[in-house]
Amino acid sequence: MSGATETRFKTAARLRDISPFRVMTVLERARTLEAQGRSIVHLEVGEPDFVTAAPVLEAGRAALAQGHTGYTPAAGLPQLRERIAAYYADCHDVTVTPERIFVTPGASGALMLLAQMLLNPGDGVLMMDPGYPCNRNFVRLAGAEAQLVPVNAQSNFQLTRALLEEHSKPNTRGVWVASPGNPTGTILSAEELLSLSHWCDEHDAHLLVDEIYHGLDYVGGLPSALEVSPNALVVNSFSKYFGMTGWRLGWFVVPDQLVAASNILAQNLFIAASTVAQYAALRAFDADAVEIFEQRRAEFAQRRDFLSSVLVELGFSVPVPTQGAFYIYAGIEKFSDDSEHFCHALLEHFGVAVTPGTDFGDHDNRRHVRFAFTTGMDQLQIADDRLREAVHSGRLSR
Repeated sequence: MSGATETRFKTAARLRDISPFRVMTVLERARTLEAQGRSIVHLEVGEPDFVTAAPVLEAGRAALAQGHTGYTPAAGLPQLRERIAAYYADCHDVTVTPERIFVTPGASGALMLLAQMLLNPGDGVLMMDPGYPCNRNFVRLAGAEAQLVPVNAQSNFQLTRALLEEHSKPNTRGVWVASPGNPTGTILSAEELLSLSHWCDEHDAHLLVDEIYHGLDYVGGLPSALEVSPNALVVNSFSKYFGMTGWRLGWFVVPDQLVAASNILAQNLFIAASTVAQYAALRAFDADAVEIFEQRRAEFAQRRDFLSSVLVELGFSVPVPTQGAFYIYAGIEKFSDDSEHFCHALLEHFGVAVTPGTDFGDHDNRRHVRFAFTTGMDQLQIADDRLREAVHSGRLSR
């Protein structure tokens, strides 16, 4: 035998269209620099810096102590589905039966399941550009076409009926939006959601609304798509407002006619979401936990106001104020025309980690970056000092 043998693997062709998740690359590099002793301000990753609220932690510990470690039904713990239904009744004055609610391993699990259920190879889905990168990859993994629609400040970085008319194709079978959106933090009003819903009904397309940042809004009265359309598909999560990122728990809501298909796919794709996480999440809707979440939302609002004012003062463009979530999508045209180089230089030379616009789509992506105000005011003060040094250094442009 001459020489070492080498095993060769051929990956599936579908992977060629899957874009990398650049924010995780930035995070990995930032942690490497920290391990080398560098001080890094994390403004890149969309993960709240708060530890899971005490009532939720206590419920998780109690579930373990009581031996709740077996499978739940594939659709989720019945008590939790009932609590989520009550949440829609209390917060949105809409009736959603528990049977229409499916608990999943994170919102990503919900989006993956829905893509597999709703899309055939060759179908098209209209999506906003910029938008959350994994959503278009879920569409591509189903063999469908992510039809990216350029959006900007004039459309509040959201899809509109006019944009759907302009960009739809004969193969368009769905419209996927997010409110509040990532990376822009903009929202859709009830009237806008209704307009999108009517277009979908008229064109035999489904409407899927990502509502994982619900609760984290700064305008008041944020509507759910379930308020305006019985046919809307809604995805939500315990990660953001409820602060349970590592518990990996989300949910989705479907019309009655999709319940059976959703259950079959959930059984096959996941078996069930984490049992301990589901028992813990039961406490997330109680008044003492909600009080904690609302205090945290107020702190996010303070961070938003501080960071926005800093960025505008330094010369970043912020054409649309952040209305929800914890992101500021800022233009860097005064400093650079290459967001990836900008973010690399800002991290390597000044210790501030932010995400390049290239993570979120194709439209104007080299002239934007995303700041996540998911770290405390003390760290934002440090970021302020470092950003001032950086923008006057001349090192952010090639």
